[in-house]
Order: sequence, then C-alpha cells, then structure tokens
Amino acid sequence: MDSLITASARALTVGDPLGALKRIALRGIAMAQLGEHARARELLRRAARGFGSHEELARARCVVADAEVALAMRDFGGSPRALSAAAATLEAHADQSNALHAHLIAVRRLLLFGRLGDAATMLARLETRKLRPLFAAVAELLWAELSLRSLYIDQARNSLARAREAAVRAGIPALLAEVAEVEAALERPAARRIKAGEEQVLRLDEVSALLGSGALVVDACRHRLGTGAAWLALARRPVLFSLARALAQAWPGDAGRDALIASAFRTQHPDESHRARLRVEIGRLRSLVTGLASIEATPRGFALKAQDDRTIVLLAPPVDDDQASLLALLADGTAWSTSALALALGESQRTVQRALAALEADGRVRAVGQARARRWLAPPLAGFTTILLLPPGLPIG
Repeated sequence: MDSLITASARALTVGDPLGALKRIALRGIAMAQLGEHARARELLRRAARGFGSHEELARARCVVADAEVALAMRDFGGSPRALSAAAATLEAHADQSNALHAHLIAVRRLLLFGRLGDAATMLARLETRKLRPLFAAVAELLWAELSLRSLYIDQARNSLARAREAAVRAGIPALLAEVAEVEAALERPAARRIKAGEEQVLRLDEVSALLGSGALVVDACRHRLGTGAAWLALARRPVLFSLARALAQAWPGDAGRDALIASAFRTQHPDESHRARLRVEIGRLRSLVTGLASIEATPRGFALKAQDDRTIVLLAPPVDDDQASLLALLADGTAWSTSALALALGESQRTVQRALAALEADGRVRAVGQARARRWLAPPLAGFTTILLLPPGLPIG
C-alpha cells in the first residue's frame, strides 16, 4: 500500500489526477483535482475518521487536503486554527512538503479576504526555506498577486519571472498557464483616468505611476481620496464618497447642487430637505479632507480645490457598477457561497443577498444548488483586469 500511495502522490504532484485515480490511493485529492469537490470532501473526511489516535500525521495530511478543497469550494466555515495545527503536526513529523502546502493554502485564504499584510508576513517566513520548484512557483505567484494588489508593479514582474523559471523546472503546464494569465493581466486595462473632462484607459503600471505623480486622486476603485502616502478611506461613507467623486469629475470647474444631490441621494427631484442635507454632508466632507483639499461654495454649487494647487484626477473603475467588487470575486470562475462573499467583502450576508438577488434579476449572476448548498457564479469580466476591483487591503510594505 505504501508504494501505491507514493505513486499516487507523485501523480498528483505533477498534476495528473487521472493517474492517481488509476492507482486507487488518495482518491479524495484526485477527485478534487477533477472538480468533484463535494465527493472529495466526503472521501477525505471519511479517511480522517478512519485513522487512529496514533496516526496523527495521516490525519494532518487529510486536514490539509480538506482545507484545499474547502478553498476551491469557497467554503470558509471552518476555523483556520485546524489548518495551523495540522501544519505544526506535519512539521513536527518532518513532513516539510505538506507543511509548506498548508502554509500556502493559508496565504491564499488571506489573499481572498484582502488581508495583504498578514499574507505577506506568512509568505516572508517561507523565504528562509529551500523550496522545491513546485512550491517556489506557487509562492512566487502569491508574491506577484500581493504586489499587484498593492500596485508594486516592478516587484510583481520580478516575482512572475521567478515563478515562470520555477514552473519550467517543475514541468507542470497548469502552473505555466497560471503565470501566463497573471502576466497578461498586466497588459489589460485596469482603470480609467478622468481629468478635466477627458478620459484615458490605464494599465496597472500606469495606475501606479498616477498614484505616485503628486496629483490628488479620488480613487473610485477603492473608494478613497489622497495623494502619496496620505489617504482618506471613504468606503464606509458612501454618501461622502459620491460627493467627492462628483466634485473630482467636475474639476477644475464646480458641480451643481442638483447634480450633487442626484449623485449622493439618488433622486432626480430635489426639494429643500435634500438641499439642507447636501449642506450637512458637504460640511462633513470638508472637515474630513482638511489638509488634503478644500471645498468652496460657488453660486452654482461647490468646487473641490487641492492643497498646493495640485491637479485633481478621478480614477474610475474599468466599468461603472455598484457591485463591481462582488462581480470581480465571482469572475474567478469559482462558485461562491453567500457567506464566503460576505466575509471577503466585509459586508453582512443580508447585504450580499440583496445584491445577488438584483444581479440575478438582471441575468448577470446565477445560482446553483439549494439552501445551504447554494453557490453563485458569474461569467468572466472580459477585456480588463479585476485587480483594482477586489476587496482592498493594506499595502504590504
């Protein structure tokens, strides 16, 4: 049996799940690689229950495999502590390969939640180890994603070059294809620059250059306002951000009161109560942007003026959509549960459910399964990269 397990593991390592199935052993992991996730979890959990108390190494391997399948299913109901404990057990038994695999799964989970700083810390601990080509390629791909999410484009390119080299040495076509896909994302449109009424499509490297240009940027991709290292987060203040965006779009002119009311309060028929509320919200925004900009009243409405006469630029998503972040998550081709989407977006399940219902009514997403097994899918957002639409996280340093 040991020789069968070894042969099966070797087949799985090189991306040959059919070869593993032919050898019978490790059927749970093989089924996962073939996309039969529910069946895979059933087999893996049955295997874990079958091991006795003296077989903690085998149980730990099952926990790691189950965690990978759960990640593929976007099932985040389990505690990450079980995966950490399994990794510790594997390291205690000198099973470094599976321990590394456990750590990389944990990093991928953190990335999905936008916890870039935690993911970077965990990856940095692995840099002291001598990694086999397979793990080196996966680690460098994760570094590339971290760098792209933080708009460190040169670092991302360097990580991708190392990932390609390691993937070639590993001889796994799927890894090479993944590297090529990330490289292609660098060349696709990522956002739109709107300045003084003119619009230009930008790649990720051009977005990075814009953020470092000294201009005051109202970033509609990540709902913030700032320049250089000084940023004001407005993701939790949607009314204030709507006003900031409308003011930036009108720069160097002013935005009319009725236009601001329509943008912030979603009404085309303003009355005196809307105008009173506009004055209150403009006052709140004016207080928040102190040190970065000022907001001046004009006969027609209000105008945004940057400190030190800086240029003001609106950085808009490649497509305007209130649910852009939700669609960006679903665009990865994986079926997501409502609870997983809520965790990744930092929203309540009820909020996500309402958004999904509206998108489903428009035919933009579809549901599969029923009740607790229900998952959501959407077609890919073709023609541009979704990097800037994913849930934001802190820079990685």
